[in-house]
Amino acid sequence: MIAVLGTLGVAVGLVSALGGAGTLVAARALGQPERCRQALAWIAAMAAGCVLAVGAMEFALLSDNFSVAYVAHNSTIATPFIYKMATLWGALEGSILLWALVLCGYVGTAAWRFRGRTAEPTVAWALAVMLGVCIFFFALLAGPANPFATLANPPADGGGLNPLLRNHPLMAIHPVMLYLGYVGFTVPFGFAVAALVTGRFDSRWMADTRRWTLVAWGSLGTGIMLGAWWSYEVLGWGGYWAWDPVENASLLPWLTATAFVHSLITQQRRQMLRVWNLSLLIVTFALTIFGTFLTRSGVLESVHEFSESSLGPLLLAFFALIVATGVVLVAWRGEALRKPASLGSIWSREGSFLGNNLLFAVAAFVVLLGTVFPLLAEAISSERLAVGRPYFDRMLAPVGIALLGLMALSPALNWRDTPAELRSRRMLWPAAIGSLTMVLSVWAGARGLWQVLALGLGGFVIGSAARLLWLGVRRNGWRGLLGRTGGGMIAHIGVGVIAFGFIASSAYGSEGEFTLSPGESGVVAGHEVTYLGLTDTIENGNRVVRVRVDVEDRGTFEPAVTRFAEFGQPISTPSVATSLVDDVYLSLATIPEEGSSEVALRVLIKPLVAWMWLGGAVLALGIAAALVPNRIGARDRVPRGGGARPTVDSAQERAGAATGERRS
Repeated sequence: MIAVLGTLGVAVGLVSALGGAGTLVAARALGQPERCRQALAWIAAMAAGCVLAVGAMEFALLSDNFSVAYVAHNSTIATPFIYKMATLWGALEGSILLWALVLCGYVGTAAWRFRGRTAEPTVAWALAVMLGVCIFFFALLAGPANPFATLANPPADGGGLNPLLRNHPLMAIHPVMLYLGYVGFTVPFGFAVAALVTGRFDSRWMADTRRWTLVAWGSLGTGIMLGAWWSYEVLGWGGYWAWDPVENASLLPWLTATAFVHSLITQQRRQMLRVWNLSLLIVTFALTIFGTFLTRSGVLESVHEFSESSLGPLLLAFFALIVATGVVLVAWRGEALRKPASLGSIWSREGSFLGNNLLFAVAAFVVLLGTVFPLLAEAISSERLAVGRPYFDRMLAPVGIALLGLMALSPALNWRDTPAELRSRRMLWPAAIGSLTMVLSVWAGARGLWQVLALGLGGFVIGSAARLLWLGVRRNGWRGLLGRTGGGMIAHIGVGVIAFGFIASSAYGSEGEFTLSPGESGVVAGHEVTYLGLTDTIENGNRVVRVRVDVEDRGTFEPAVTRFAEFGQPISTPSVATSLVDDVYLSLATIPEEGSSEVALRVLIKPLVAWMWLGGAVLALGIAAALVPNRIGARDRVPRGGGARPTVDSAQERAGAATGERRS
């Protein structure tokens, strides 16, 4: 019965998506725009069908209904409640089902938000494009990714997920945030295609797109940071980013979306980069599909990837369709999109944003090349190649330093041009903070020209953003912390804090490995760790060895290693003594022999790594603040004439430049 309900929900979703898209296209083609509103009922039915399907799957998981093949393959009776819930997105078919649920949520919200404007060509075509994406994913669920296949002879218990996916609560959050980011780009993509189809390139489509892009971009960034934290806390290798191809697949759309978030401001203020911005939105959405292909095609060996399936060619074909459609539409509207606009000066806000976009494009190309080249080489020569950390570090380090420099400089610049004297006055205190950061870094033991320079630029970024925030707060009170300018500067501070944590933990860590008996100690980078003893137990049929370790001045911690009955390889569960100065990261190198009390303990010292997570939280807070109008009732509205209305944020910037600088 559960499988029947789930299958019915998928069928309702597919039919409703087809009905809604057909209604919108027919209404526009027949010149009957008033009929577009009928699509809202189809969208509501589509969302209801998807909720029914997801509800049926969750009920099957929580009730241990092993007659459903997905439940039998991916869950067990002993799986804790939170991980049974998370099993929905722990394997291929369920992950597509979650994708469809999030997609229906976005499309339904967009339909409700623009319900009074469905007769407008841009809104109607945007909803039609979004429904086209829905059709694709519901078709996957109805065919090759059917999550409701049944077993004639259900087992007494299921197989369970990979243990790495059910041993930390972040697994219940991290994938959902990634999906909110990935899927969220469907809405701005729909409006970008609609603008190209209708030829309407005024400010309204930008206003319609901005907040949706910020939500998706912020969700994806948060998901990436949570994934890095999960890797650090769970995998036992002591790092948080390994340049794994699937990690790169999530980073790629984030890089292009970051470029769009900045270049959109340039288009709104200076009417520049229209072709570039539309292209960025199309590329960003295409890269989310490319990432989906990487994780669901079986072409990779990664802890993130799902089992090999038949979805690879379908996803690749959909990716190619998106790219081809985007190229054709941009080429078709090329002449109409081009609008004469000159760069006033490189010492201008738009000049810094152009540099920012160029650097993000270079970073995206470097990551894409390092991710795709091994796959292409293997497809051509059948030889497996690996592109590792040295390539990415060597190629991206200069780009990262240049981006920090632009982030530090940009808040001090006006639009069109900024006189040298004014630049110098605005950058005086931020530059002093950056210089002081470098001095303190060297005093604390930092070495290496590029590392010390990057730390100094991180301080420069924080000082520059804090200066502009202070001007806004002094003039507008707490509302100066909101809106595009206030939220953007908070986000910049978060990036500066992340830079501190990333550079310090990557360049200045220490490690040691000790074979210890109870009572023996080891010392790494001034931290003494003492092995107190172990417990060796059987839990749910799995052998679990927990080791008690005393970390001087931090307390007692228990790293563990588990040999799962259904998985031969032991899996380490690290324990971390965290502080704002450094982390003492403890893990077991091997599982001890039965009956032995001797252990091989690995100890890593990771300076300032907690600043990564703190900076990520500040970055997310800044994005949330940017979504809030900094004046009650302010909206991203455009006057009837179609021209761009000066925003509250723009007024804040001008006021800060005028009044604040006279006093500084």
